[in-house]
Amino acid sequence: MEIPERNKSKLRGPKTYEEEPRRDPSLQINSKEPFNAEPSPFALSRSYITPEDKFYKRNHGPIPVLMDPSTYHLVLTGLVEKPLSLSLEYLRQLPKHVVTATLQCAGNRRTEMSTRRKVKGVGWGAAALGTAAWGGARLSDVLTLAGVPHCTRATTLGGRHVEFVSCDVCKEEEGGPYKASVPLLHATTPEADILLAYEMNGKDLNRDHGFPLRVVVPGVIGARSVKWLETIIVSEFECQGFFMQKDYKMFPPSIDWHNIDWQSRCPLMDFPVQSAICEPRDGIVVENGTMVNFRGYALAGGGRGIERVDLSVDGGKTWLEAVRLPREHFPGEDHDPQRPNWAWVLWELKYIKVCPPVDVIVKAVDSASNVQPQSVDEIWNLRGVLNNSWHRIHILAPPPLVSNL
Repeated sequence: MEIPERNKSKLRGPKTYEEEPRRDPSLQINSKEPFNAEPSPFALSRSYITPEDKFYKRNHGPIPVLMDPSTYHLVLTGLVEKPLSLSLEYLRQLPKHVVTATLQCAGNRRTEMSTRRKVKGVGWGAAALGTAAWGGARLSDVLTLAGVPHCTRATTLGGRHVEFVSCDVCKEEEGGPYKASVPLLHATTPEADILLAYEMNGKDLNRDHGFPLRVVVPGVIGARSVKWLETIIVSEFECQGFFMQKDYKMFPPSIDWHNIDWQSRCPLMDFPVQSAICEPRDGIVVENGTMVNFRGYALAGGGRGIERVDLSVDGGKTWLEAVRLPREHFPGEDHDPQRPNWAWVLWELKYIKVCPPVDVIVKAVDSASNVQPQSVDEIWNLRGVLNNSWHRIHILAPPPLVSNL
């Protein structure tokens, strides 16, 4: 293979927002430039596989443009024996894997956290996540082409981390590209299912979701699943970019902007156990004694499954166990019940009598017996990340009738 001195792909990150793709008008827009939006929670609970147009959009700059896929090459370089330059056509000829995985923004449910104390970041509700069937080549297989064997902690040249570099333009990176990394052992383990994905739900990636190629790192915060991938660098050190070193980290409630030490915390990777109520909507008004149906999602990072989902319709005094809905398998999916759980559980509880006004609460337990914290106050952090406190909706009573007498 010819190894270019630099990536000559005609994949470019525009500096303006004049070439943005069209989006579903039903999305709730949290930021226009860069575009950040989420669907309604109701839309999420309707389908195990999230349609591409309903999948949350998380961006840090204008959406890159690739006019001709035949010009695209992925460069793999750094501390490897055999640097590579791989065309999209070549990547499609490698063994294809289809992995159903939920991607979740680290800022999912940030708005709830900001009601306690001000946090910095895009305001997200409870729908900054989605589940898709991702298709592509395993990263571990591509690394073997560069001379890096499966399940290794270091290359012969001293590489210990795998950095993914996009082609977009981010103001946080002073006009440079978005980038992130994972440890080499994680990247080279086939069972980790890290993909160089060119398909989403059986279709070519669209521009919002990373066309022509993106990384999908299951079980890890979405910030590590780099879109519009242009270069992979095997390095001695983890990525030193803004989003690894000065952004997606979690600090205790005692730390604020006046006393922060970024180097005192590791970059976030696995996300914790999480759940939310998607139906009915928060603030719904019902008569006393009304029978209500509830639906929502639950998930856990690191390949851990969901053991149980509990719902309370009396503000946390008593609890009912929700019923998990059947898992849907996508055609061609790599399915093995012994492999890690990368996707969410959708759950429901039907015909439950409620007596408003009342808070309805959901909490989940994962397969490692991790539980969600009761209050957001316990996990408040200045970046508003990983809010997995009990999720609540408020069901209201009708206003009293006013007599005309």
